[in-house]
Amino acid sequence: MASSSSPRKRPRPAARTVRNATVVAAVLAVAAGGTYGATVLSDHGERRRPGPAAAPSARTTQVKRADLSDSRTLPGVLGFGARVTVKGTGEGVITRLPAAGSAVASGKPLFWVDDEPVTAFFGDTPFFRPLDKAGITGRDVTVLVENLRALGYDIGPRPRQSMEPVAGSAAGGIGTELTTGVLDALKRWQHDTGRKATGTLDPDRAVVLPGPSRVDAVKAQLGDPAAEDVLSLTAQTKSVTVKVDAGSADSLHKGDKVGIVLPDTRTVPGRIVSVGTTVQGGDDGDAGDGIDATPTLQVTVRHLHSADVAKLDAASVQVVFTTRTRKNVLVVPVGALLALSEGGYALQRPGGKLVGIRTGLFAKGLVEVSGAGVEEGDVVVTAS
Repeated sequence: MASSSSPRKRPRPAARTVRNATVVAAVLAVAAGGTYGATVLSDHGERRRPGPAAAPSARTTQVKRADLSDSRTLPGVLGFGARVTVKGTGEGVITRLPAAGSAVASGKPLFWVDDEPVTAFFGDTPFFRPLDKAGITGRDVTVLVENLRALGYDIGPRPRQSMEPVAGSAAGGIGTELTTGVLDALKRWQHDTGRKATGTLDPDRAVVLPGPSRVDAVKAQLGDPAAEDVLSLTAQTKSVTVKVDAGSADSLHKGDKVGIVLPDTRTVPGRIVSVGTTVQGGDDGDAGDGIDATPTLQVTVRHLHSADVAKLDAASVQVVFTTRTRKNVLVVPVGALLALSEGGYALQRPGGKLVGIRTGLFAKGLVEVSGAGVEEGDVVVTAS
């Protein structure tokens, strides 16, 4: 009796062969993937296997000689410096005023009261009394004598200095005696400048200033009383003021060279002209609300060439201070330093040998090195 189901058909040999070949090819491809991937074709379609890869080489540098400088850059303000207010004295009204920006010179009128000039003199003591009699002694006489000499007037024999108390003042000290030669010179100066040749210096008609100045702003108006704020003055020469951390100001000295970076990014040469001695800030009570109470000193810097800042009356600038300089020393990149587990640093030769060294100044990615085994031209390993 015949079965109701059909007999199972065996796969034909050809189909089995193709299937087995496909599996084998896949296995070989996986097992030899690295080799397959490393095989490339030439321009002509031929297989070509690259040669063995070279071991990575360490980056090296040479020990060199150079000048190394440590610098810091701080913000500053370019301008004519602090303003000083000039007040008039005595009776009368202001009848003439100078123009803002005009220069103030010794022996020249600063402003006019009742159509009489109020003259500028340079010194450190204001005139506080009429100078009209020989024998008067004081620092105000010294100011008059020094200005008459500076203006080219012969005052006769040198007036003597005295330690006697100044007449009309509770304070004593060294003063100059007013002589007939000084009074005669005063008369000649008055005559030469169109004033009444009285031989008397009226304190209401003279103002003593620290030195050559510039009119910064005119505060008074024509017709105002003389005994009020008249104008403000600044120095004639522009300078840059910088606030420096008081703790690091010891490295800055009068006469040190600096670089001044102007708003147009030009760097012009300058020099430190003064380092302040009065510490500002630092009071904990002043801190808070975002206010920096770090104690600072004011450093004043002056450009070396007036033409460099001729077009600027005021501006924010940057000042580059060079705090330390090492001349003609051996240097390497900082990345060449290898820290030793026992402390200190070494340099590594390309062959792996370590050479112990001493470090000096670090600046601009370089470091000063020294040691018995280090010479200019040596090749060492570096990370940068």
